[in-house]
Amino acid sequence: MLMLTVAASSSLLAEDGYELWMRYRLLPKSKRVAISQIVCPNPTDRHLKEAHSELKTGLESMLGYSVKVGDKLTKQDGLVIGTALSNEFIAGLNVDLRPFNDEAFVYLPTTINGKRVHVITGQDQLGVLYGAFWFLRQLQSGKPLPNKRYYSAPRYKLRLLNHWDNLNRSVERGYAGQSIWDWHKLPDYVDPRIIDYARANASIGINGTVLTNVNANAMVLRADYIQKTKAVADTLRPYGIKVYLTARFSAPIELGGLKTADPLDPQVQQWWKDKVAEIYREIHDFGGFVVKANSEGQPGPQNYGRSHAEGANMIADALALEGGILMWRAFVYDDKTPVDRAAQAYNEFKPLDGKFRSNVIVQVKNGPIDFQPREPFSPLFGALDKTPALMEVQVTKEYLGFATHLAYLGTMWQEALASPTRLRGKEKVLDTLTGIAGVSNIGSDRNWCGSHFDQANWYALGRLAWEPTLGATKVADEWARLTFGTAVAKPVVSMMIRSREAVVDYTGPLGLTHLMATGHHYGPGPWVDNLGRADWNPVYFHRGDRDGIGFDRVGAGTLKQYAPGWREIWGKPETAPENLLLWFHHVPWSYRLLSGKTVWEEMVARYTHGVSEVATMRAEWAKLKGKIDASRHLQISEFLKIQEKEAKWWRDASIPYWQSLNGLPLPKGFDVPEHSLDYYKSIFHPYAPGNTHTG
Repeated sequence: MLMLTVAASSSLLAEDGYELWMRYRLLPKSKRVAISQIVCPNPTDRHLKEAHSELKTGLESMLGYSVKVGDKLTKQDGLVIGTALSNEFIAGLNVDLRPFNDEAFVYLPTTINGKRVHVITGQDQLGVLYGAFWFLRQLQSGKPLPNKRYYSAPRYKLRLLNHWDNLNRSVERGYAGQSIWDWHKLPDYVDPRIIDYARANASIGINGTVLTNVNANAMVLRADYIQKTKAVADTLRPYGIKVYLTARFSAPIELGGLKTADPLDPQVQQWWKDKVAEIYREIHDFGGFVVKANSEGQPGPQNYGRSHAEGANMIADALALEGGILMWRAFVYDDKTPVDRAAQAYNEFKPLDGKFRSNVIVQVKNGPIDFQPREPFSPLFGALDKTPALMEVQVTKEYLGFATHLAYLGTMWQEALASPTRLRGKEKVLDTLTGIAGVSNIGSDRNWCGSHFDQANWYALGRLAWEPTLGATKVADEWARLTFGTAVAKPVVSMMIRSREAVVDYTGPLGLTHLMATGHHYGPGPWVDNLGRADWNPVYFHRGDRDGIGFDRVGAGTLKQYAPGWREIWGKPETAPENLLLWFHHVPWSYRLLSGKTVWEEMVARYTHGVSEVATMRAEWAKLKGKIDASRHLQISEFLKIQEKEAKWWRDASIPYWQSLNGLPLPKGFDVPEHSLDYYKSIFHPYAPGNTHTG
């Protein structure tokens, strides 16, 4: 056990964030429970070993005394863990494990001779492990334990992290240092940090990790790299985490020496079957592949005149022989600039619905463009009636200020998950999914994510993938209590819940989208119009001109991809929600909103509000000085200072650009931008972090 915790009477010991939400600090006497022993008959069995170890470490730290271990209940104030098959005491309780699920757990408080006994059990040992982490979380967060049977099971079978990590340890869109996978040292040396990574994921229910970038390197399928992957898989397995890899579609050419990667070529098909069999000989529980094909220069079946279904099915057939799955990404756009980039995934995948093999899952981004601060949900959710879908979200904040801006993404994901696919129907996006995959924000920085608040997004991914109806506020409250303590949870949660909307305001109010600077997406660039494809340029997305602003997606036909109820609401400027107005409509600058303000006046007001909201968060955080350890408080203070400075940069650069189009004066009562438009256009950041792929 590497993540050592020390029972301490003070919550203000120096902290560096390494412990994440598993700090296990000494509880107030009023919150402690009487547990003198942990009963686990087979503490060396598979997942029970890790559950037993975690409970002993966590309880001793939070209770302040040594907890005995054994295989029989000798004192009647203990904690009993195990499956009914592994524990005679639990078997005798006849615990109701329904509905049966290998990952579910049951907590049962019972009384023997007037003493409380806590029981954590499940159909499978993995459920017991998840139950152990839940039990520790309840105690640490200061919440009471249930007084009757409590059952919890994951909503989704697939709860994944997608690492956009390269074999040279660079991380595309990574803002927390190098990749934690040190491929050069593997398989002979596995960094002990990987055990803590596994613990953190298991604690929030994440059960799979894709080790490599979707912009794939075929080398990861080479024999020596399979051995390296095996070493990682062996380390993660005790925590219930499967490994997956990204597969480059052209690997039969690059590794196999074939002249083609045509999915209908028998030699290509055999190459994939042989390669998959080779992987499973070394990693018996290998999860499968993620494939990005025919997008941003990546090879795919369309190179050979084949469909996405034909390409996916060829690899899926090889995986099916071993029980693996294929996650085929729907983030595609071809060589020709479409009428509307937002429509392309639907246009390509809806006609293929029902043509994919049963072990193919289409991986769809939460919105139809690209992880923007605000988008409507993708129209593919609810439209793929015969094909499983996996929602892909971006935990790393490529478009939301990297690691230095506070932007809690639980609100974004809740917004997408809770959206009805049909406005008058009962089905929501969350009902259409097989799972959730999050693009990782994890790196080699000591605090894992680059900033302390960004840990909350990793936490939210796991918790919402386990139960998507939890809601962003409840998840934020859990995380704040575990990370900073119960005493400061309320003001911390308040900041978190407002934070993402502040970023929306100062980067793209009223539904504006994709206005970031070229390549690195760091800072404003609404004026950019010189890139190779029209739909790589911000001007393509905002369509601003002398007369008005916004993308007419009614005229472009994109709105037809949504169910009729949404077409009725979103189809008219007067009924469209203001936060998506310019996403669906091109309107005059003088168009009046419900507030009575014109679009131009409201844009300036929202840009300004975004800046002032960050200033307010800075002031609120400053009040917590002395209530949070100095090290973490200081870093967050400095990052909020950066965020306010850069929010003002966004405001002051955007407003004069829009004025250069509309010729309108600044509304009364608002500050004039600090510099000229030419000044802001001249700002250049070629080495912003995470920019290893510019497509």
